[in-house]
Amino acid sequence: HADVVRERAADAVLLRLPTDRTGLHAIPLYTETTVVVAPKDHVVTAVDEVSPDDLADDVVLHPLDDTLDWERPPGRPAIERPATTADAVELVAAGIGLLVVPQSLARLHHRRDLTYRPLTGVPQSRVALSWLEDETTDLMEQFIGIVRGRTVNSTRGRQPAPAPKRKRAEDKKTAA
Repeated sequence: HADVVRERAADAVLLRLPTDRTGLHAIPLYTETTVVVAPKDHVVTAVDEVSPDDLADDVVLHPLDDTLDWERPPGRPAIERPATTADAVELVAAGIGLLVVPQSLARLHHRRDLTYRPLTGVPQSRVALSWLEDETTDLMEQFIGIVRGRTVNSTRGRQPAPAPKRKRAEDKKTAA
């Protein structure tokens, strides 16, 4: 959550884009696959990928904490919007409808009686590393490098000073 960084409760956070980035740096890290969560015996589980047209006759729940950037998911809308994704997962398990979420949320709320399939042709969730604009310190630069996959031995970024060599016991005897 961006406010956690703005209130200095954390130095950096992972955010889902789009979000209000006022006063923040944000480095996009990856884009998540969007999936449809369904009961294991639902017809969509018979295929490897689902399209929005495949959901046209299904009720697709749209929780109030939805992380995808759209006005409304495919399918038929439910009478009410669940408050949270967790609530929506419970409704899917009860056979009330389906749910469209980023794959990490489907994994987070995994249940044995539910499964998910990739959904093509819909918005995807981008995840970014974010920190305050005025807080790009050497330590933050190192962290950014690590997040991007660089190691201490990479040519980019600051190189640490070499560690002093320790003398071995044999060296001390030779010197004496």
